[in-house]
Amino acid sequence: MKLTPSCSLLALALAFTPVTFALDNSAAVKATPLLKTESSWNGKPFVYPEGQAQVSGMLIEIAPGGETGWHSHPVASFAYILEGELEVHLKTGEVNRLTAGDALAEVVDTLHNGRNLGATPVKLVVFYTGVVGQALSVKEGAQ
Repeated sequence: MKLTPSCSLLALALAFTPVTFALDNSAAVKATPLLKTESSWNGKPFVYPEGQAQVSGMLIEIAPGGETGWHSHPVASFAYILEGELEVHLKTGEVNRLTAGDALAEVVDTLHNGRNLGATPVKLVVFYTGVVGQALSVKEGAQ
């Protein structure tokens, strides 16, 4: 197939034109990276379960002085703190303190307890990446 000079110029122009993605920053859109990781906050790499994928999202609110109770997540989950101050403890003694605007890759298959340290409710949005029919959280002792 022989290209005409105008087709050749068009092909070269397209090849060297910067690609614009839907989430590129512009006057109308600002994309701010919040989280990019291959592992949870304790360093454990993510492994996605086999089966029909299902993403679940929740808004979780913890009252002032309240705690989640010791629990684990058998699936990878990702949180964004909307309001308040949250402290997450692991049985190993590791502690992660989060405040509004923080993003978190939660621990997987690891017991932890979240506690609201402030005088106002903690509000966080959490997305779980599991499979259809799989539990998102498991209370301590129920494993």
